[in-house]
Amino acid sequence: MAPVKSAAVKKSKVVVDCSAPAGDKIFDVAAFEKYLHDRIKVDGRTNNLGDAITITRSGNKVTINANIQFSKRYVKYLTKRFLKKNQIRDWLRVIATDKQTFELRYFNIANEGDEEDEE
Repeated sequence: MAPVKSAAVKKSKVVVDCSAPAGDKIFDVAAFEKYLHDRIKVDGRTNNLGDAITITRSGNKVTINANIQFSKRYVKYLTKRFLKKNQIRDWLRVIATDKQTFELRYFNIANEGDEEDEE
């Protein structure tokens, strides 16, 4: 009889660092945390987080701990949707700084302004 493989529970942690725009008062971290809480789907349904996913906020960072398989790309997608909804997507971008962390940064528009002045 072959041994039965148990399904390994993949725990993942994703951090979204919002310190730059939150420091300039153009980004509301509490509203972003609530947005994630309302929009993250578990088993195809929203508001179904239960014990599978916990969302915490410490300062200007939002941490998502998942006890199930969870995609970092999904967090990036939801972050972009939140930025678009609040009409600040034109100034901010979502960048992966390491394997489990995203950071919101401003677009570097200083170089584009110099090119327009030269023409």
